[in-house]
This record gives sequence, C-alpha cells and structure tokens, in this order.
Amino acid sequence: MNKPKIIPYNPKLVELAKHLRKHSTKSEVILWNYLKAKKMLGYDFTRQKPIDSYIIDFYCNDLMLAIEIDGYSHQLEEVYAKDVDKSRRLEELGIRLLRFQDVEVFQNIKGVLLVIENTVIELSSIDN
Repeated sequence: MNKPKIIPYNPKLVELAKHLRKHSTKSEVILWNYLKAKKMLGYDFTRQKPIDSYIIDFYCNDLMLAIEIDGYSHQLEEVYAKDVDKSRRLEELGIRLLRFQDVEVFQNIKGVLLVIENTVIELSSIDN
C-alpha cells in the first residue's frame, strides 16, 4: 500500500470538528455504526475530519475517500454553492468524494453501503 498523502487543514477547525462529533446528526450516527472500528472492509474511517478549510463528515486517509451526508439545508442555494466549492477543492487535493442525502441513509442504508463498499474496492485495487 502506498503511503497516504498528507492533507493540509486549518487548525482552527479542530475544536469545531470535536463539537460536531459530539453533536452528530441521526444520519451520521447511523452511517458511523457501519464505518467505525474498520467495519468497512478493514479500512479506518474518521468522523468530522478537518481537511483544508472544510470539515468532512467521514474520511479514510488510506484511500483518500471522503463521505458527506447532506441534509435538507444543502438544497438551499448558498449551501449548495459551498458544497460545489468543497467538492472542487477535495478533487484538487486528490480526494474522492461520495455524497448522500440523509434520507438515503434513513431509507436505503443497504444501497448507501453498497456504493461505499464498491468505491472502497475500486480505490483499494488502484493502490495495489
């Protein structure tokens, strides 16, 4: 396995990330139960990871894979614009981003997990 790239982050976001971990949304808690403790094919995911000037809901450093769970507010124009900027910046850093709506987590967790699992398999095979 190649050594993961070091990703820059804004140290001022660390405290906010800790706060967000303690106050996770219901959809984040549900997905976290499937990702924590290397449950996703043995890969280590972290929650609320500061990357550059953003905080990512879930991140796997070994695969450079980010996962975002978007709630209703992400449909608002100003929030959507920030999401577009975030996606573009993560791509510039070489990070693959998966986005899901929180309703998908609630209503189709198996489908969400299948997409994540397939992406993990794809990214891990690129590395080998």
